[in-house]
Amino acid sequence: RGRPGHLLLLLGCCMSSQRDSHREEPPDITTLTPDELEEIREAFKLYDTDDSGTIDADELKVAMRAMGFEPKRDEVRRMIQESDRDGSGTISFETFQAVMAVKMRTRDARDEAIKAFRLFDDDETGTISLKNLRRVAKELGENMTDDELQVVVDYCDLDARGEISMEDFCNIILQAQAEQQAAANTAAQGQS
Repeated sequence: RGRPGHLLLLLGCCMSSQRDSHREEPPDITTLTPDELEEIREAFKLYDTDDSGTIDADELKVAMRAMGFEPKRDEVRRMIQESDRDGSGTISFETFQAVMAVKMRTRDARDEAIKAFRLFDDDETGTISLKNLRRVAKELGENMTDDELQVVVDYCDLDARGEISMEDFCNIILQAQAEQQAAANTAAQGQS
């Protein structure tokens, strides 16, 4: 069955695309999906307010948190020290991108999907209802009708309960991520 147009926007809004963390070779930015690259760009740009192409230690920590990571103060300090060639106490976008590529590989896709599910399930019912989707769409500034949102519920509601269960949500997200990963791998092979 075909995927509704806004499905991945809504379901993927609260989590980034995940990649297989069981890779032998170190990841590099050429193997990131377009969504992952955009997530990194947006997180960096949000804190590079002067468009200098660099962020300081405090901004680095906040940017990493915005991407769902909880860096320790020592880790942030070490990252800055390892990449700060001019003694400015900052990290460049290129370095940030390389570091985040490695970190994104270590995420557990199912855990990330569960975290995203909980962001939708703000009333803690264990399901995502039409009401939950309506709230998320509104928060994202998406003008979606109840009919469009119901299409999303119907598509994701694999057990026909009228709401999206955590299991159905995770399965849909992981399937979409696997498809994105396959497309990114194909694109990376085409560039080699």
